[in-house]
Amino acid sequence: MTTYLLAGGGTAGHVNPLLAVADEIRAREPDAEIIALGTREGLEARLVPARGYELETIAKVPFPRRPNLDALRFPGRFTRAVRRVRELIASRGVDVVVGFGGYASAPAYMAARGRVPFVIHEANAVPGMANKLGAKRAAAVGAAFANTPLPGAVTVGMPLRREIERLDRAASHDEAIAAFGLDPARRTLLVTGGSQGAKRLNDTVRASGRRLVDAGWQIVHVVGRLSPFDDPGIEHYHVLEYCDRMDLAFAAADLAISRAGSSTVCEMTAVGLPAVYIPYPVGNGEQAVNIREMLAADAAITVRDAAFTPEWVEHDLVPLLEDAPRRERMSANAERIGVRDGAARLIALVDGALGRPSVPRGGRDDAPGA
Repeated sequence: MTTYLLAGGGTAGHVNPLLAVADEIRAREPDAEIIALGTREGLEARLVPARGYELETIAKVPFPRRPNLDALRFPGRFTRAVRRVRELIASRGVDVVVGFGGYASAPAYMAARGRVPFVIHEANAVPGMANKLGAKRAAAVGAAFANTPLPGAVTVGMPLRREIERLDRAASHDEAIAAFGLDPARRTLLVTGGSQGAKRLNDTVRASGRRLVDAGWQIVHVVGRLSPFDDPGIEHYHVLEYCDRMDLAFAAADLAISRAGSSTVCEMTAVGLPAVYIPYPVGNGEQAVNIREMLAADAAITVRDAAFTPEWVEHDLVPLLEDAPRRERMSANAERIGVRDGAARLIALVDGALGRPSVPRGGRDDAPGA
């Protein structure tokens, strides 16, 4: 029996790949012991136990960005976190550590050094600090994107939720149309800024709603939980605060407008959904880098946040809505470059780190499209 320590968390971008890999391990090795390592503050505190996995926590120890009191406290706090993980590795007989970035990963990498192999997965094209430091000593590094600048990185794609990995958009289309109460005679535009929402996307799509509906489309607009949103009350304009069946949203959609977070980009590309990406304009610019391969393959188009206005909708989006052959080419290109089996590819790296042949998943009746 193999004992896996999966380290990561904080945001959905770290937690969801961790859970996808945990599910893949469980499917392949029912007797494996899977322990997740995170913090009490991150999303993992809720999502990991809800999925039925054990969660061990350590203190959240951010890397200091400037000289201050936290910087003075950092060495001692980090050392205590590493010691806690070392004790966990020893007491539970951990065979391998798999890290996904986030606050729990750096202490896990340090604790694993010289004891057990550790493997890294980087979800963004611009790697985080923990993974940049850990990659230098890792047994293997897997990256979601081919342009990720980490030493020795192998492109494995994104470990996807099982319902996305297996999604057949065409086969699920009728079910999805019924689930959202949509008109089967209209094309569907999916708009999402993530669970928190995106003000620019929300404001521009709301202002353009009548024009989009008049173009013969219907809208499924996932507005998010934090942004107040005034439903325009337009027929064929469907407002959702949150969507817990994004697989069905992808199946219903003919085109998506979205931020360019790594998980979203990888999921939409894998299922062949053409998209308009509007990268988040704040931060280190990673979202604009995440979509470079999709743009080069003509699987998506992009527009800057500040330029996504009703005028852009009129002059650029509406012509795309009216150009079915172009959307079909974009869809085919997305599916061609998309990766559905990222979890399996990452686990193959883990198997290599353990010095064993890759363990196949039992049966293939759960393969994509089955």
